[in-house]
Amino acid sequence: MTFDPTGTSFDLGGVLLGDLAPLVDGTVPEHRLERADDRGLAWRLSEGTMVELQIEGERLDLRLSGFIGTRRLSSFGLRIGRAANVRQYLRNGYMSWDGSYLVEPDTAMEAAAADPNLLEGYAATALLPRGRDGAVILGFLRHDRYQSRFRFNFENGPLAIDVETLIDRKSFTGEVRAEPLILFAGDDTEQALARWARAVAEASPVPPRLPPRRVTGWCSWYNLYASLEPKVLLEHLDAAARFREESKVPFDIFQIDDGFTPEMGDWFDFKPQFPQGIRPILEAARDKGFTPGLWIAPFMVGNRSRLFAEHPDWVVRSRATGEPLAPMTFYGEFRWHKRSEEYYVLDVTHPDAEAYIRRVFRTWAREWNCGYFKADFLHLGSTYGPDQALWHEDGLSRIEIWMRMARLMREEIGEATLLCCGSPIWAAVGYADVMRIGRDVGVSWRGHYSAQSLLRDQTARNFANGILWQSDPDCILLRDRFHELTDDQVRSLAMFAGLAGGVVMTSDQLDEVSPERRQLFADLLAKPRATSCSFPELGRSALHYSLSSYPNGEPMAVSHADPVLIQRARQADGSLLVNVFNTGDRATERLVPWSIFEGHGPVFEDAERCVEGSHGIPVHLHPYQSRQFTCAPH
Repeated sequence: MTFDPTGTSFDLGGVLLGDLAPLVDGTVPEHRLERADDRGLAWRLSEGTMVELQIEGERLDLRLSGFIGTRRLSSFGLRIGRAANVRQYLRNGYMSWDGSYLVEPDTAMEAAAADPNLLEGYAATALLPRGRDGAVILGFLRHDRYQSRFRFNFENGPLAIDVETLIDRKSFTGEVRAEPLILFAGDDTEQALARWARAVAEASPVPPRLPPRRVTGWCSWYNLYASLEPKVLLEHLDAAARFREESKVPFDIFQIDDGFTPEMGDWFDFKPQFPQGIRPILEAARDKGFTPGLWIAPFMVGNRSRLFAEHPDWVVRSRATGEPLAPMTFYGEFRWHKRSEEYYVLDVTHPDAEAYIRRVFRTWAREWNCGYFKADFLHLGSTYGPDQALWHEDGLSRIEIWMRMARLMREEIGEATLLCCGSPIWAAVGYADVMRIGRDVGVSWRGHYSAQSLLRDQTARNFANGILWQSDPDCILLRDRFHELTDDQVRSLAMFAGLAGGVVMTSDQLDEVSPERRQLFADLLAKPRATSCSFPELGRSALHYSLSSYPNGEPMAVSHADPVLIQRARQADGSLLVNVFNTGDRATERLVPWSIFEGHGPVFEDAERCVEGSHGIPVHLHPYQSRQFTCAPH
């Protein structure tokens, strides 16, 4: 990395980051450059305060000083007025469901105008240069104190980037510091992102929790959804036990998802279908050798819940109106299998509310012997900043509030496995064992609950698996009815998720699954060690865009790239498995180059040696087909 103090710019990896300026509360204040040398920059603001950018190796530190008394900022950061020679950038999502994907400014102008989500990312970005491989990584190191945001702008010419720490109007005396950044270049995009993830792990006050075994098992949601009752759950439990016994593979978790409580927030109450509660089902699962699991949305409180009726002061309220903030509403025909029309946010800063949710986790873990917690809709605890929300305890950043829930969950459940879903991804390091990396899977190839988000988010978030947490691509569908997927689509999605090296779970009644698909699932489960795959072609495909719509009707940009994904995984015996997956609806031909196999063969498919060309392996792919090739250790 070369820093040019006179030009106030960084030059690295084929990318120039120039026209640097301080950013206070989202705008560049009036300023003059007072110092520029190899150690960094200092700007004197018109009000007399000083903003300093300190450069130490790859680390960047930004601070505001020189003010009298206290200072409260909404945000503080750095504007990169010109990011030159950037072909694509990573729009890194904040939480499980908001997506991470590459954006190509040259072709995304119209799409970004319609869908501004392309212009806002979090935590880190990768800047891919024109004319060469690799990426420049700019990322924050800490995520447990503040939310960190990137704003991209290419409307008026070259790409500009605002890099901000959301201070959330916390009170500071003497100086205000942004979260530290790291800036470096790497020859491979995914490996460079993995390097950033390792830096985040090292900077975390609590080391990451990395389960040595893959999390495997059964979850009720994607088959039964909310239609739960003891008899049906026990039938699925028996089927899961028979499958495990017959296949002789690890199959550890039996997790009951949403549907056993009457309202969000009433975590000790049960629907009439469960007159004895949920504990007997958990005990039955443990008796059959499974780790029993439960679903919970600890921040959610339904307006029809007993909790809200008895404790209306336990929810977060609007600073403008004093009424409960309702981030989710269901006013029409669909009511999400409950009576509540509105869903509020539990105020975990209220001592009594905190004591209640602590008691829930403590009871479930220590009295009900729940060993696996799927904590969902966790982003609701960090959605609102202080301009919108009135919390019981004032003066906390939104992430400090969220961390209270993360810490209390871990404190109360002990060493039980915690899956964070719908969650801030980067703040959970050290508390989550498992992180959902995309939206819910669905029963179709395209749409909001479908294969699309898995294909997009798995490739762009794969780099953190096994470094910050074990990634959860969501459940694998195995049944041959009650969905709109073809045989090739089911098989290819199963292989794609299973080879990722993270969680492998299903929701299907395994007695009803065909022998071929049972065997496919067993083959994926037969590799119990948590591993990692790679996507060596990440960022190499050109992008173009079309417009669709979000569930609320707002315009949504859809990017289109080369439909062929290449996934690579190192096997226990040292061999390399390469999965070539045609995600498109047309047959295609590909030459998989020798570089993908890390050298020349021999390469095998189904134990038969492949025809080898001088430049690689020629491959024909049917629509939605995936083919697996194995290269022996060199």
